[in-house]
Amino acid sequence: MGGDPERECCQGSDATAVEETVPLSGDASCIAEARRRTAVFLSRIAAADSGATVSERILGLAQLVASELVTNACKYAPGPILLRLRRAETAVEVEVWDGHPDVPAAERADPHRVGRHGLEIVKAVAADLTMVPEAAGKRITARIDLRSSV
Repeated sequence: MGGDPERECCQGSDATAVEETVPLSGDASCIAEARRRTAVFLSRIAAADSGATVSERILGLAQLVASELVTNACKYAPGPILLRLRRAETAVEVEVWDGHPDVPAAERADPHRVGRHGLEIVKAVAADLTMVPEAAGKRITARIDLRSSV
């Protein structure tokens, strides 16, 4: 990728697929950057879809998922992070890659626990959640239905 990363959005082989990959530093500032880039991406795909709109609810859910996944990567896998945003048909995928090989597990719900609810939240709002270990790190993908009324 070269040029202005905010303008880098590409058509995939699927006519309805649009995606963008954003490299993040892994420091605390990248959480806000992930939320901002998610909002920009969703406004871009809405504009590309004959002026359709993405509801505030979906925008909020996508930003929440991006910030929770990036927060986990920053906290448990220091180093560079890749945020990949992809629209496929009627969903948006928020994918985060980091260099730590351990795949996280959501803890059992505990209303008395302070913190460590991020993965629980993502599982609750995503239509699908996959966690894939790779040779170098792991890839976590949450799929959010654009028509969701969760």
